[in-house]
Amino acid sequence: MTQQVQQHQAHSPAYFEQAAEDEIDIRELFAVIWRGKWLIVACTLVFAIGAVIFAINQPNIYRANALLAASDQESNKLSGMASQFGSLASFAGINIGGRTGTDQTTLAIEVLKSRQFFKDFLDKYQIKNDLMAAKGWNPVSGELSYDPEVYDAQTNNWTREVKAPNPVEPSMQESHGVFIREVLSITTDKETGLITIAAEHISPVVAQQWVSWLIKDINQVMQQRAQHETKANIIYLKEQLDKTSVAQMQTVFYQLIEEQTKTLMLAEANDDFVFKVVDPAVIAEKKVKPKRALICVLGTLLGGMLGVMLALVRHFAKGNVDA
Repeated sequence: MTQQVQQHQAHSPAYFEQAAEDEIDIRELFAVIWRGKWLIVACTLVFAIGAVIFAINQPNIYRANALLAASDQESNKLSGMASQFGSLASFAGINIGGRTGTDQTTLAIEVLKSRQFFKDFLDKYQIKNDLMAAKGWNPVSGELSYDPEVYDAQTNNWTREVKAPNPVEPSMQESHGVFIREVLSITTDKETGLITIAAEHISPVVAQQWVSWLIKDINQVMQQRAQHETKANIIYLKEQLDKTSVAQMQTVFYQLIEEQTKTLMLAEANDDFVFKVVDPAVIAEKKVKPKRALICVLGTLLGGMLGVMLALVRHFAKGNVDA
């Protein structure tokens, strides 16, 4: 019965009338688009020109990256100490079991992204101008140019306009935010454990220098931390050794002092304390962004879609007014 009703409705005049209305609507839609073709062309042209101008004015950005591996010597040494003397050290109040190779690498990465490390890096190499005000790079002379509305290179004064309480010269926290968001990237391959440290800048020379400096400094910082911690452990163990007269405890302290001394010697002798460079950073020959062709295509498509939407809105708004 239901099938018969459906067949009857399919052959009824109302059905054909509805189908005809749908077909007319589609034709009308294309007709509206055709009538608004000049509006669509104008919007597309404006957005295309704007996209081209925007893409041309964007400076080239270059990326330098280095491939690193965790220092096996440090990892194996600390792992061996943790397994052999972990319980003895815990009894004596010394913690060596938590510093495995993986933990050291993770800690080094977090230190590398920290505000304190960046502050020391900023003060040591005086990179604030290149980070916050660089506008262009001359591939022939290798010199950077700066945005005059931000920084005056001749007078060495910051000229940007900011709202209070922000200072005219970018603060350490502001510079750190830009460095983490726009410059530095650190990735770890889960399968191999290899780490890639990369930096982006309008100058490929600057990007390469920053990556090299970062690797050198993080190894030095972690090396100094380990030395300071180990020296403090040795001092503490010697103090405890002087306080006890039990032969077994003295043996334990002698063993711990010996191992801590070996660790100190390892830290002082190993420049690649945390990271070993597998593939050093080089000066990039090709930019990584902007993708100017993609910007132009997307801008043109956006203009065309906006033009079609404006043509449809204008037609239906006019139809509602006439009704």
